Amino acid sequence: MSELGHIELERAVDSIWSGRRHREDYGDLAPLVESISRDGLLQPITITPDGMLICGARRLAAIRRLGWKTVNVWVRSGISTFLGQLLAEQDDNLLHKPLTRTEEAALYAELKALMVEDAAGRQEASRFTSEQENPRSHGAATVAAPQKGETRQQAALMVTGRNSYTSLERINELQQIAADLSQPDEVRERASRELERIDAGESITGAQHRIRAAQALAELDTLATDPAQPAGIRDTAAAGAARLRELEGTARPADLERLAEIAVERAKTATKKRPNQLASARLRAVEEPAREFLPVRSFVYLWDELSTWTERYDPETIGPALSNEQWVMFEHAVAATIAFLDAARAARDARRDTA
Repeated sequence: MSELGHIELERAVDSIWSGRRHREDYGDLAPLVESISRDGLLQPITITPDGMLICGARRLAAIRRLGWKTVNVWVRSGISTFLGQLLAEQDDNLLHKPLTRTEEAALYAELKALMVEDAAGRQEASRFTSEQENPRSHGAATVAAPQKGETRQQAALMVTGRNSYTSLERINELQQIAADLSQPDEVRERASRELERIDAGESITGAQHRIRAAQALAELDTLATDPAQPAGIRDTAAAGAARLRELEGTARPADLERLAEIAVERAKTATKKRPNQLASARLRAVEEPAREFLPVRSFVYLWDELSTWTERYDPETIGPALSNEQWVMFEHAVAATIAFLDAARAARDARRDTA
């Protein structure tokens, strides 16, 4: 006997009941009815100890159509009280208060896990049938188990009434980070704050961008303080972390995440050179001959022309319009510009210190 459940033989069909969360539109049941009539119920439906249906609404409808009086079931224990109450609802009026988005996500994750467990049993039963075995007494009819997207969609519909599994998956990711003891404390705390913001009505996508930026920032802090790392990596990581902290309150979440990714990439590819040497090292390969640089006057003219470029283009138009190759070229240009800025600032500061 498993800690999570056990097979129960000869459960009375009339003793199995379901709440309103299970779908009532079962589609075309005829193939399923025919399959069960021919091969038996190869995968038991899943119920709680008191007979409440968890998984297998279509199978239950099919065996009722066949007039079965008893059926083998998988009695599943260990589900949360909250999910049990949700599945037991018979009427909208039974809800005392609306679920928060993070509560919905937690229930969605639990229910999806139960559905995946049920689907795995059906796949195994189908495998036995394909090998021309007929385990009539235990096990779903010979129909395909739901695909991953379908399982997520069913779980989302049962919990929220909407096909909102993408948002629920994103919240689950934040919940997992908040509970993951291997994550840095500041990242876990940030994930918890983002979940609170989501419950307050703020953007789920924005929260996801911010937590990824926070993870990158924690990685930069680790690199910056790791004595085993070369000085160039430590210095570049520290500079990148400081810059990210400056931008946290003003940059758009998506931009912050991208800048964080660039900062980590730059830190990991830095050398032992000083910061004022890093940009030129990235802009030309070591084996290339030395180039003749343009004069300062040309640089001033260039940036005088570019000083208002962000006001002349609409990012909502540019973003979708660029091809993948054009977008990569643009990102590389931005990364090289930031590297050049860091090197120029370091040289400027060094000159000021010696003046």
